[in-house]
Amino acid sequence: MQTIILGDGHLGWAIAAAAGERGERTPVLGRPTFGRHDRASLTTADLVVDASRGEAVARNVDAALDAGVRRFVIATTGWSGARDEVDAALRAHGASAVVAANFSLGVNLFARLVEVATGLFGTVDGFDPYLVEWHRRAKADRPSGTALELATRIATRHPRLTDAADLETVSIRAGSSPGMHLVGFDAAGETVELRLTARDRSAYAQGVLAATDWLRRAPRAPGIHPFDPVVDELLARPAV
Repeated sequence: MQTIILGDGHLGWAIAAAAGERGERTPVLGRPTFGRHDRASLTTADLVVDASRGEAVARNVDAALDAGVRRFVIATTGWSGARDEVDAALRAHGASAVVAANFSLGVNLFARLVEVATGLFGTVDGFDPYLVEWHRRAKADRPSGTALELATRIATRHPRLTDAADLETVSIRAGSSPGMHLVGFDAAGETVELRLTARDRSAYAQGVLAATDWLRRAPRAPGIHPFDPVVDELLARPAV
């Protein structure tokens, strides 16, 4: 079994480094010369990790499906407009993908804490929710995929919010921060904040590898799967 990583940016190499620590050799392919990876470069893979760019995801999945790949982990953000197209292609080929805005276990547990906090503070008058996210200067999407996921979870559980657009959200693009997300609840006399700060991309890489293990452990239904079932399995293990 071989994993091939599409995307030779910071995340792609972090995933390759984490896989190498497990004794796995994972080729990393950069941007293809003619806009689409050729079939021959992917035929050795049983699983493809996409860590490229949002606009390349649909083409990458299509090329990998054509090469016979039936397992995917998509760690790229900024492609929500192509989600239905990708899901339909996966289902048509009997292929499965784990998709998440952020594969960090800490981020996903943080999101669950945010849901609980929203349920508590949403029942108390006077506490207004807000979200702040800060990433490196070069990050293109604004808000981040993680911020959008957090905003959706907050809006779903807060009685005064109709959807994620109703949440006060601030995006900062400066310096070289790999990622900071802060969720707060502010009232006249006090403020409560939950903060998660990433130090590097190693946490994301470990989550991606957990998703590859989950896909290989048992047959999965065709189409897109969230990261939550992977997290649930990790939490059920004594080692975690």
